[in-house]
This record gives sequence, C-alpha cells and structure tokens, in this order.
Amino acid sequence: MSQDLPAVSTRVLKVGKDHLGGFRDGEHVGSWEMTTQANPSMAVLKEAADYLRTRDTPVGFPTETVYGLGADATRSGSVKGIYAAKRRPQDNPLIVHVSDLDMLRDLLRPSSSSPAPNGTTTPNGHSDVIPEIYKPLISRFWPGPLTILLPNPSPSPLAPEVTAGLPTFGARMPSSPLALSLIKLTGRPLAAPSANASTRPSATTASDVLEDMEGRIEMILDGGSCQVGVESTVVDGLCDPPVVLRPGGVSLEDIRACAGWDGVEKAYKDHSEQGKSAPRAPGMKYKHYSPRARVVLYEATYGAGQGRISEEDVDVIRDMTGQVDSVSEKRTKTIGLVRTRHWGQGAGLKCGEFRSIAASEAEADLDVHEADLYDSQGSVSVGTVLDLSIGHDARSVAQGLFAALRELDRRKPDLIFVEGIPDKDDIAAAVMNRLRKAASEIRS
Repeated sequence: MSQDLPAVSTRVLKVGKDHLGGFRDGEHVGSWEMTTQANPSMAVLKEAADYLRTRDTPVGFPTETVYGLGADATRSGSVKGIYAAKRRPQDNPLIVHVSDLDMLRDLLRPSSSSPAPNGTTTPNGHSDVIPEIYKPLISRFWPGPLTILLPNPSPSPLAPEVTAGLPTFGARMPSSPLALSLIKLTGRPLAAPSANASTRPSATTASDVLEDMEGRIEMILDGGSCQVGVESTVVDGLCDPPVVLRPGGVSLEDIRACAGWDGVEKAYKDHSEQGKSAPRAPGMKYKHYSPRARVVLYEATYGAGQGRISEEDVDVIRDMTGQVDSVSEKRTKTIGLVRTRHWGQGAGLKCGEFRSIAASEAEADLDVHEADLYDSQGSVSVGTVLDLSIGHDARSVAQGLFAALRELDRRKPDLIFVEGIPDKDDIAAAVMNRLRKAASEIRS
C-alpha cells in the first residue's frame, strides 16, 4: 500500500466544457487541436496542465464516464502520487488517457527504436503500430467510454507503476472536450483512475471528489456532472478469442457488431476477481464502489415484480430496531432504499407519509424522500426510511447509481437495500457488476 501524501490545501476550479477544441479538419480521432478563441476556461486548463507536467500530486478532472485522478503517465513520481492519494493497492493497474491517435502511437513505439511495420501506414507515412484488431472499435467508439489493452513496448515511455508489472497497458480516448484539452495542453498521456478513495463509490461530481480527496490533492477541475456515470468498458483483443475484462459504458452487443469481435467473451468473473492473481485490468480484483453502510443487493430475478423487499429482510429490520416487548427496548435505525423498476416507494416497509428532502449540494439532481419507519403494528416510529428512485432504464440507473450510494452514505444509514436490474449485455451489466462489488449481501 502506498504512503499517504502530506496534507495540502485543495482548490476547486470551475471549467466550461464548450469551445475548447476539436479534431483537426473534422478528422475522426486523428489529432486534437485547441481553439484559438479567447476562453476564460483556457487559463484554468493551462494552469492545470503546467501543474501536471511539473508536480507529483494528481489533479481531479471530469470525463464523460466519472471523474478521474490524473497524473503524468510518463513520470514515476507523478504516478506514485495517484496511488498515495487514493490509497490504492500497487498491483491495481491504471488506465492511460490520450488526446488523439498521434499520442497513442507515440506510446506504442519503443523509446529508442523506429516503428515496427505491420502493413498499414499513418497519415504521416509511418508504419502503424496500433493493432489491427482494435481499428473497428476505435473507429466506432472513440472518443468514448472504451479502454483497449495494448502491448507495452520495451523500453516503454510509460512509468512502470502504470502497468503494475504487466506486459500490457489500458488506453482510452475520452469524449469530454475538457479532458481532451487538458491532456493536449499537458502534452503527456494521463494515468487517471476514478477520483475516489480506494473502495469508495466512484465520483461523478467535483463535490464527490472533494469529499474523498480534500487535503490529499491540490486541484480539482469542476466541469459539472458526468454523463455516463459508470467507468469505461475494458477489452483485450490481444488474445483469441478477444474478451471483455470489465463491463462499462459500451455494451457487449455493440462490441460484437464490430469486425473481428463477433466472438468476444466475458472475462470479468475470472480468478483474479477472487484475489488469486494480479488483476489484468482496473476494478477486477478488489472490493470497490462501497458505501460505509451494509448493502443488500436484490438481483432482478429475486422476487421479480413484487414491488417490495422480502419478509425475511423485514424481519431483519425488526431485529435491528429491537422490537421485542416494550417501546423502551426499540432502537432507532435508518434504512436506505435505492429503487429502480419494480419496487414501490418504501419497498413494502411500514412507513409514515413520505416527504421530499433536499439532496446534498454534490448530488443536487437526486430526488430524495424521507419517512418515519414504524413497528410491525404501524403505530410506533422506530426509525427513518430514506427512499431514492434512480430511474427505470439502464442508462438512467447507471448515471444515478454512484450518486445515490454517496448521498445515502452521507446520511449514515444502518442498512441499504438496492433493487437490481436485469443483467443483460448492455450497460446494465456494468451497473450490476459495480453493485455486486458494493454489496455485503446478495439476494438471488
């Protein structure tokens, strides 16, 4: 485990997302170029880029998936700062973020040798070092929430801490103009895991980052809420058949529609998830995405369509609140509910009238309701129910998942029940993957 960084003062700097840059001549993912227009956000981005080039403390910044904790991927001191700030295990590799294909190609070429020929050429006339298997994915999904596993050249321009000793590294090109512009201005690829403390729910707002990273990092760029809400899909096309190592913002079905990927298989329930070997990609091995409270996850197949939690769990709550012989023995508890498709408000618990309450500033878009929790006779208040509905479709659930877990965590519930969604080959797979990692118990 990394040592902690010395305590620092953390600044949150507002940055606009618009009019920052674009791909040259409309070329798809070719070369990202900065705007020449005067822009008040540019000064902030240039300050952050200079900081990333010269300092060893990471910077929090938004992508379209979640907020990242960025550092110069070519300097060991800088990358070590990520592990220290997150308190992240050293054998958990980092994803490298690039601004364009030019930067990616520079990473794939050995530092002291010329490009290796493979039959295709880049716009500059060089032999292309990007494996052919990834060309269809890059064409369709980049920039966007997809990470590809690539061979790490020797000697490599990347700091060894990025790969955690593996012969490969994960790379992606984010679609956020803010992220692309920050990387381009820095002139270096950015290693950037999610900007949360290790094991905590990922951050989807700057306030989430501040909650976990205040005093650990000096700078957070506030670009508003993230659009996707879960991290990128990670794929490995270097093996046969190719595999998905982590579900995320790009669906398995869409990947299978690309040339050479029709036989792609799932590999995110392999031995490394159980701690038997080093993880091949971020998020595969360690417990993650977890609130402090105990989380009980209901799979979509468990009591499907009943609109409530089970009688067995109602009994668990009764035991928690000490409903024995007298009111004096009852213990006040707080129960959190995260609802999706079928549970009704209160999920079948005996509750008083629900009232809307203000969410915290960090999760201002959430609709939070509160009610008294009553005993089995419905006559005596024995606690509080906090009820959050995060939508019915998979994308809405994905966007609201981490925010809901963090919002409940701030209110210190004793127990959280989460209604899962059908685990299909789309972003729902990513949602359920994260929830299973967050859960203390799973009802299936």
